[in-house]
Amino acid sequence: MKKKLLITGAAGKVGWSIARKLRETGRYDIVATDLEEDAERDIASLDVTNAEDVRRLAEGVDTILHIGWAEDDEDFLGKVLPVNVTGAYHIYEAARENGVRRVVFASSNHATGFYRAGENVEPEDPYRPDSFYGLSKCYIELLGRLYADKHGISSFNVRIGNYPGNRPPASRRALKIWISERDLASLFACCVEADPKIDFLSLYGTSANSDNYYDIAYLKDLIGYEPQDDAAELQAEAERLYGGLKDDEQPLQGGGFTNR
Repeated sequence: MKKKLLITGAAGKVGWSIARKLRETGRYDIVATDLEEDAERDIASLDVTNAEDVRRLAEGVDTILHIGWAEDDEDFLGKVLPVNVTGAYHIYEAARENGVRRVVFASSNHATGFYRAGENVEPEDPYRPDSFYGLSKCYIELLGRLYADKHGISSFNVRIGNYPGNRPPASRRALKIWISERDLASLFACCVEADPKIDFLSLYGTSANSDNYYDIAYLKDLIGYEPQDDAAELQAEAERLYGGLKDDEQPLQGGGFTNR
């Protein structure tokens, strides 16, 4: 029997890549959702700030991939808080009420953006968000910790690096934290299929980049993630495509977010 997956934010760049690639495997029954319905791509309407709608769509679901988000760093109260934080609360409450086995949350490298570039950062290290957006991701990761401990919902946090779609990395910083389209889909599939005994896990989501900010080698043994791509191998192609790479490296891992 196929696992039923509910995907939020499926019309966005990250969400659509994951939904499309997982559908192509034929292994899952996928309910893709976003704020606006898209019949052509089989995306249903779901406002994550509407608790009843979230609860209804979570019925019979094995795993929720919570990708929906708001990045507006200048409107924390009006956009980031209700969409990111309140929306995630509704996701976890719906999971609890419907017996959903696991929630895989699309977190961000900006949860730890104030660590210095070149500094080894483990997922268990203290949060150092570089923005209100990053702060909201930290809160939601902790929300997952609470629901794992208190309600037994297996909670995974994938701190995505840089994902430009099916294009090569466009900047010097992106070379370090880029993730390819196929590696992104593979990583989320690995999170869906990971050992049910893993009750809580935070991890950095990148490809096997030569000069990676993060150590991800352990994920092969832990959840079976074996990234196939390396941003360094695409550098020459990227420089031709973009007319050179943007020089956006900063002393801190969060890049430009630390200056806003």
